[in-house]
Amino acid sequence: MRLFEQPAHVLHDMLVKKEITSAELTQDVLARMDEVEGDVKAYLHVTKEAALVQAKAADEKIARGDAIAFLEGIPCAIKDNICTKGVPTTCASKILEHFVPPYDATVMTKLEKEHPVMLGKTNMDEFAMGGSTENSGFYPTHNPWDTDCVPGGSSGGSAAAVAAGTAIWALGSDTGGSIRQPASFCGVVGMKPTYGRVSRYGLVAYASSLDQIGPIARDVTDCAHILNVIAGHDEMDSTSADAAVPDFTKALKEDVKGLKIGLPKEYFVKGMDADVEKTVRAAIDKFKELGAEVVEISLPHTDYAISTYYLIAPAEAATNLERYDGISYGERVNGADVVELMTNTRSEKFGEEVKRRIMIGNYALSAGYYDAYYLKALKVRTLVQQDFTEAFEKVDVIMAPTAPTPAFRIGELVSDPLQMYLQDICTVPLNLAGLPGISVPCGFSSKGMPIGLQIIGKALDEETILRAAYTYEQTQDFHTKMASIGGKNA
Repeated sequence: MRLFEQPAHVLHDMLVKKEITSAELTQDVLARMDEVEGDVKAYLHVTKEAALVQAKAADEKIARGDAIAFLEGIPCAIKDNICTKGVPTTCASKILEHFVPPYDATVMTKLEKEHPVMLGKTNMDEFAMGGSTENSGFYPTHNPWDTDCVPGGSSGGSAAAVAAGTAIWALGSDTGGSIRQPASFCGVVGMKPTYGRVSRYGLVAYASSLDQIGPIARDVTDCAHILNVIAGHDEMDSTSADAAVPDFTKALKEDVKGLKIGLPKEYFVKGMDADVEKTVRAAIDKFKELGAEVVEISLPHTDYAISTYYLIAPAEAATNLERYDGISYGERVNGADVVELMTNTRSEKFGEEVKRRIMIGNYALSAGYYDAYYLKALKVRTLVQQDFTEAFEKVDVIMAPTAPTPAFRIGELVSDPLQMYLQDICTVPLNLAGLPGISVPCGFSSKGMPIGLQIIGKALDEETILRAAYTYEQTQDFHTKMASIGGKNA
């Protein structure tokens, strides 16, 4: 068994016991990258030389007998919309193709104190707009379980890297399911914290009231450790939650006796893949065996969540992307005058999905339509939030599929944006409500593709969903399965 197959907590113990070195570990992951990256295409930028320097520094520290941090010396990958000083941050967009940030995002500043080995920046849907990573301005990422399929999105590169063994863990961002859905498609664990739990400073904005950074890892234990590092109040982010950060690893207990699980009838809808429903219901039955209580609940405004999201998110995106005009910000395509310059720049440098969402957003915000669309969407968002508030008066967590289908084939939905948007039906409501959620592997489809169980918690109650996810994970071995290129278990 190779080192890249192990989760971070196992590798940390091996480093501390001097059973391995960080250099050996990093070389093994880089060798894995040489083997499979040509097929997976998880990365946009690889920082091999810097990674080896970081690994050497970790080994020198261990050799001196110094204590090391949990993530120290362990290879990771960062989604390419998180600013990394001196390392390109393109958001997978040609308009930022040569952008190198002069500063680090807050999460990177926090991570630097842990001294992980950063392998590079991962591919994504351009500006995080998409659910398949097919909207990257450079190339699509492929699912390691079947390279004819998408890895999900928009954090598809991060999820695919962890699933393929070309990173031990990664950071992603989640605006409407962009951590959880690719985690489900790639058979790894992905967590969206409560809105404001992790600073957004240095995260290139898509939709500012929805975006949240979170971890993607092999198992729940790693997610809890990573969240310990990146969570916390930040004065640089006005939306950051000024709340105490517990030690999330203390929630990793095998105990769901008496836990009340809500099963929303609206999440098990017609058209849902039969394998997904069967597998998720089997996972929920396992919770019953472990002593949890399952009750059916209703989240009546779920049907309106997709339309609400696809008004609010594009409206915020249109505002955030105004700065990319080729003059004040972004790559430039010249023209005869300012208007032609801006038109040429945006026409050539933005992808089709980004243009589509900017146009939807500007329309929703325009005079005469603001009240009919954007303002109404904000009111419905409040109703979605109230649904969850009422549900959590009766239950401790809510469980549902992460996605209505397993990973679909590359190109299958690219010409049908509406069907692509409907892939978000199970994940979008959490972002509208600002709640935490986690996707854990719970089985495979008849074609051998991973399926994820989504566990949803109350605001700032990541501990309960981590406990539930950990308890379930300890009874299963799905999270230990490694993808090998071609769709077979390693």
